[in-house]
Amino acid sequence: MTPTPDQPAVTVVGIGADGWAGLGPGARAALSAAEVVVGGPRQLDLLPPGCAGERVAWPSPLRPAVPKLLAEHAGRRLAVLASGDPMFYGIGRALAETAGPAALHVLPHPSSVSYACARMGWAVQDVDVVSAVGRDPAALAGALHDGRRVLVLAPGAATPAEVAALLRERGYGPSRITVLEQLGGPAERRVDGVADGWTAPAGDPLNVVAVECVRAPGALRLPVVPGLPDDAYEHDGQLTKKYVRAATLAALAPAPGELLWDVGGGSGSIAVEWLRAHRACRAVSVERDPVRAGRITVNARALGVPRLKVVTGAAPDALAELPVPDAVFVGGGLTGPGLLEACWAALPAGGRLVANTVTLESEALLTEWYRRHGGELTRLAVAQAVPVGSFTGWRQAMPVTQWSVTKPAEGS
Repeated sequence: MTPTPDQPAVTVVGIGADGWAGLGPGARAALSAAEVVVGGPRQLDLLPPGCAGERVAWPSPLRPAVPKLLAEHAGRRLAVLASGDPMFYGIGRALAETAGPAALHVLPHPSSVSYACARMGWAVQDVDVVSAVGRDPAALAGALHDGRRVLVLAPGAATPAEVAALLRERGYGPSRITVLEQLGGPAERRVDGVADGWTAPAGDPLNVVAVECVRAPGALRLPVVPGLPDDAYEHDGQLTKKYVRAATLAALAPAPGELLWDVGGGSGSIAVEWLRAHRACRAVSVERDPVRAGRITVNARALGVPRLKVVTGAAPDALAELPVPDAVFVGGGLTGPGLLEACWAALPAGGRLVANTVTLESEALLTEWYRRHGGELTRLAVAQAVPVGSFTGWRQAMPVTQWSVTKPAEGS
C-alpha cells in the first residue's frame, strides 16, 4: 500500500443514526465511488441499495482483523464506515496505526458525545467521557466526583442498568441518569431517572448514558491526588499507608503514557494511584500471593482503573517477560536475591526507582545502593494524635526508609 497525499488508500466515513440522509456530499460521493465498503452490519444497512460495490462486514474480534482486511483489498477504492467521529474511540485509530495517517482520508460525522451534550445542554469541554465499548465499565468509578457530568459510551442495551448498579455500589445512588438512544436519528428517544430507583427496561442498544454525579451522604470521598483514604482499599495489613503513599507517588512522578512496575504489590495501592494520575498511565502489579493478587484486581476495579495488569508470581523471575518500565516501585521482598539488580537492569536511562522499607536489614541494603548510585535516601515518619486516658498524645507509626533514584545514562 503506497498512498500519495492526493490519493489516500482508505476513505473513512463517519455515519450516524440518521444514515445516508445525514451524510454530506463528499461522504456520499466517496461511498458511491468505493469498490469495497467495510463496516459493521448496522452501519452497512444504513446505505441505500446500489450505493457501493462489495460490502464487507467487520469480523469479530475487530482489531486483529484490520491488517488482513487492508491487505486483501489493497489497490482497490476502499471505504470504511464508522460510527460518528471515526477518530473518537473509533476504528480510525486502528486504521491510522496500521496503514499510517497519510493513508487515510477521514470524513467525520458529529460524535455521539456532541449529540449528547447538545441534548443535555452541557458544554463538551466540561464533560468526562468513559467508553464501555470493548472496555471494562468499572472505569466509570474513576470519574465519579460530586457535581461532575459524565457520558458513558454504551456497548449495548444492558449498559444503563449496569451504570446504575455501579453508581449505587460506589456511593453515588442519588445521581441522575439520562439514557439517550439513537441520537440524531428518526427513532431518537430519551429516558430519565435516578440510579437509586432505576427500573427502566433495556431499550435500544445504540445509546449513550449521561450521568450527573451526586455523592450520597456518608459515602467515601475520593480525591484526584495521591493519598486516597486507607478505607478505600481492601487489604490484610499489607498496605502502603495514606501519607507514605502520597510521598511515594510524588517520588515516582507519573506522567501520561508511562509504565510502572509495582513489585510486591500487596493491596495494589501504589499501582492504583499511579493509574488514577492520568488515563494514559499504565501499570503492572507483581504479587506472589494469589489471594493478595486477587485483592489487587478487586481494588483496581473498585477505584476505577480496571486496566491494571496483575501478575501472580515471585520477583525477580516474574519480571522477565514484562515490557520495559519507566518507573519501578519496590514495596516488598527487597532482600530477595537479585531483586534490586533485576529492577535496576530493566530501567532505561532516565527511569525512576523508588523502594520503601521498615526493616533494618532492607534499610542497610538501600543504604548500600544509595552509596553506589546516589539519589535520595529519606526517612518518612508519621505520628497521629490519639486518646491517652482523658488527654491526647502522639502515636508514632513505624518509620519508613525510602530510596529514590533516577538511572543515569551509560557512562555519565
